[in-house]
Amino acid sequence: MPPLPKKQLSKSKQRKRAAHYRMAPKAVVPCPHCRQPRLAHHVCPSCGMYKGRKVLEPRQ
Repeated sequence: MPPLPKKQLSKSKQRKRAAHYRMAPKAVVPCPHCRQPRLAHHVCPSCGMYKGRKVLEPRQ
């Protein structure tokens, strides 16, 4: 059998450890072509540009 903890971990100890497991906010940046907000390192949904070239047709 594997070793087990000798005592029960207190709630405060558990919560202090779990405080680092939170979600980070999404990196939203303005598109350099149309200035609309888009996710970083993604194709712009409004103009369809990525890294200075047309990748997709924009949604209507």
